[in-house]
Amino acid sequence: MRLYLLPISTRRSLIYCQRLNNQLSSETTYVDKITARASNTWLKWEKAEKGWQKRVTSYGNKLFERIPHEEWGLKTIPPLSKRRKDEELEGRKEVEVVYPGSAIAEENVKSAIKAFAGAERQAFHRKWMLWTRSGSQHVDFLLNNSLLKFTASPKLDLGYTAGGLEITMKELDSEAKKVLDKPPDSSSEPEASKDTERILLTQSSGSFIADLTEVPELEEQVQRAVKQVEKSLTANKELREEKQDLDSVNKQADIKR
Repeated sequence: MRLYLLPISTRRSLIYCQRLNNQLSSETTYVDKITARASNTWLKWEKAEKGWQKRVTSYGNKLFERIPHEEWGLKTIPPLSKRRKDEELEGRKEVEVVYPGSAIAEENVKSAIKAFAGAERQAFHRKWMLWTRSGSQHVDFLLNNSLLKFTASPKLDLGYTAGGLEITMKELDSEAKKVLDKPPDSSSEPEASKDTERILLTQSSGSFIADLTEVPELEEQVQRAVKQVEKSLTANKELREEKQDLDSVNKQADIKR
């Protein structure tokens, strides 16, 4: 198998496991077959124009959107069965972790992977997401046994360059609008902190990255992750702005006193 580590923002990443062709037949388990059959059935129901199948998938997809993208990624990692554990230990074959070197420094890759295998996340799985706990445990096993090989990908760098350009143009448009809308006598706003979380990809980046890596499944994974992170950043920004407005009102009230 091969792991992809894709930073979605400067603080959050997506992990995805690609099953290699020569592993598909030998590693396919009974659970894998049931999962594949369920997925195919779900896709057929989604294509229905109306009826109870369509209603079930519409409601289900809304619930699925609430599942963190990190959990969707961990779900792609095969469970750590005794046979797989023995094979990985005996063969000492490293699992490649592919990442964009332009988006995350080499020295930070291992810590980003650890975030998917830490005790805090496994505690979360035990309480809420038992279906992805096995993926987290597998990552933890690979880390503890030094079975990961980290590889920077120039192809992925292209995806982040394109995504960055698109984001930069949007930011420039937004800043230009702020300048034009600002009253002449208004004081300038403080510059954003360098520690502020920034989005690195757009939802359209999913299709490009899927083409670059030749992994079609990454399109949906990236789109879902970007959508969730964008929603989270927007909510956080609105909270900060509300706090700034409240602080400003309180400051003016203190001056009048």
